[in-house]
Amino acid sequence: MKNTVKKHLKINILAVLFAVTAFLLCSCGSSGQTAKPEQSVPAQTAAAEEVEDDAVPKAMPGGGSWEPEFRSSSFDSSAAEGNDEVMVDMSSVSKGYVAIHCEPTDTKIKFQVIKGDLTVTYSVVTGKDQIFPLQSGDGNYVFRVMKNITDKKYAELYKCEAQVTISDPLDPFLRPNQYADYTQNSECVKFAGSLAESSASKQDFIAAVYDYIVKNVTYDREKAATVQSGYLPVPDDTLSTKKGICFDYASLAASMLRSQGIPTQIIFGYVSPNDVYHAWNKFYTEEGGWQLVEFKVNRDWNRIDLTFYAGNAGSDFIGDGSNYMEAYAF
Repeated sequence: MKNTVKKHLKINILAVLFAVTAFLLCSCGSSGQTAKPEQSVPAQTAAAEEVEDDAVPKAMPGGGSWEPEFRSSSFDSSAAEGNDEVMVDMSSVSKGYVAIHCEPTDTKIKFQVIKGDLTVTYSVVTGKDQIFPLQSGDGNYVFRVMKNITDKKYAELYKCEAQVTISDPLDPFLRPNQYADYTQNSECVKFAGSLAESSASKQDFIAAVYDYIVKNVTYDREKAATVQSGYLPVPDDTLSTKKGICFDYASLAASMLRSQGIPTQIIFGYVSPNDVYHAWNKFYTEEGGWQLVEFKVNRDWNRIDLTFYAGNAGSDFIGDGSNYMEAYAF
């Protein structure tokens, strides 16, 4: 029986992926509170300006046929520049990330990562090292730390820029960052390592991660109804409480997969027909490149149907994936 289950996991990986995506989709849409990053057009530096504060939707040996390399990320104070309130570390931009540290304050702080016409604005947790991905690839980046003045008005606290060439284009999706916050000692990483050791291949491991999340993590409707702007997931908490919103699901999956060498994106976007703002994952393999879920319903996969309908999702969400529109990837 055990071998049969394992065989079905390997064969039906897309089924497993569909299950978790469908489960998250139907649940996230109920609250309308899914966190989302902010996007704005770069503005000229001014004494004060308005910055939108929208809700934000968050080496272990491997088993089988691969030996994953654990890629960490950190803030290096000796390489940072800034002032008495904030320091920005650009020493690891070639590894696909920038790090900052803001002194503790009750004032809201935002961090903007700007490349060309795209500006992504993050809420900053002060008093803690923060890692942000450079997911837009090579090029010139501008980094702005913004301090709240009044209401939604922010003044520039510090600004710097860097010409970035990322050594490995997959690096931003293989390292911890603010939305997938883990270390080599995190419980979710240790658990991912145990799953990897019992998996015969990367595909088996990916299936095992998603299968575990589908079967063990319950959607937290109370949390979804009360989540606040600036919310950030804690993957270990999701693993421990076995509850979360779609951002928590996507963050936990990304943390577990990345820790074992599987490039994984946390995707934010909209799902028709109701334009539900939602979070899901996309993973990368050498054989298939970046992979999304194929949205299919096969009546032989009863567990898929049960999970899908348990979340009260309508049949309009079933399709070929074209009803999913990506807005951001982290």
